[in-house]
Amino acid sequence: MTTFDTQAEKALRRETPTRDELLEVLTSTDDDLMDLVAAASRVRRRYFERRVKLNYLVNMKSGLCPEDCFYCSQRLGSQAEIVKYTWLKPDQTREAVSHGVKAGASRVCLVASGRGPTDRDVDRLAPAVAGIKDEYPGVEVCACLGLLSDGQADKLRDAGVDAYNHNLNTSEERYSDICTTHEFADRVETVEQAKHAGLSPCSGLIAGMKESDDDLIDALFALRELGPDSVPVNFLMPFDGTPLEGTWELTPQRCLRILAATRFVFPDVEVRLAGGREIHLRSLQPLALHIANSIFLGDYLTSEGQAGKDDLEMIVDAGFVVQGAGEPTLPGERHDLLKTRQRGAGTALPPNA
Repeated sequence: MTTFDTQAEKALRRETPTRDELLEVLTSTDDDLMDLVAAASRVRRRYFERRVKLNYLVNMKSGLCPEDCFYCSQRLGSQAEIVKYTWLKPDQTREAVSHGVKAGASRVCLVASGRGPTDRDVDRLAPAVAGIKDEYPGVEVCACLGLLSDGQADKLRDAGVDAYNHNLNTSEERYSDICTTHEFADRVETVEQAKHAGLSPCSGLIAGMKESDDDLIDALFALRELGPDSVPVNFLMPFDGTPLEGTWELTPQRCLRILAATRFVFPDVEVRLAGGREIHLRSLQPLALHIANSIFLGDYLTSEGQAGKDDLEMIVDAGFVVQGAGEPTLPGERHDLLKTRQRGAGTALPPNA
């Protein structure tokens, strides 16, 4: 029997775990799973009590990306049957945002596919951000537009953007295995630019891309060096038509171990349960809330998520409360749960909020 009291105590003291301690977490058995969740939950409750922060994604520009990230349904050459469209107009963006905010989201994430924004793209975001801020005071706006050029982070801050997301996704050593059109260092540089401009840095990873335990640990340590305020943990959605199609390596138990390792590395940082949670955690999603203190509500960029009302019921049933705006903050492959988004922004159907 393995206990994880040592890892929990170190996290409560804000001490970074060792590689061996994280390996112990990631290689632990199913018999030890509830002890692990309990230990990580102690840390989560210390810093975030029973609050769950809701985040809502708006895909402002879908598909047509020139980058070749192997995990992405929007990549160059992707055959995934996703919705594709160019930039939403400011009123369309605000309309999309309204669904998430009315459902309880205290942060909206404005995302656009592509290598990175032009200065014109940055300028076109300003009216949408201003409209969101006017209509929903206290709601945070996070932008995710790809690699930033000099001065763009400052312009985003001046436009009213609160945070910037750019995930590291995997370890530096393995990065060329999942993308060849830009480098790991480019992602690090973008997060650093966001930080230096005063934007809240948001950066996380994607698990389930054939990485090793050491790759996951390297990614967590690299993220720790960046010092993000929020860390989204995504689980690969292996869409048909992408290089990683058919990659179903995750089990619900494995996902919980990855979340626990993330929590021990980031005890007092927002750990967000992100893309792929429904298809990999499945019925164990409520357990994940005892580790992560933040989730995405409803749909994702190109995939359909759990209905927003089901997310809210799950949070309440698990004994948690939704954080308000302005508050400090594989047993079997389930192809039936992996569906491309065909509703919300860019379509004639209402979103799943």
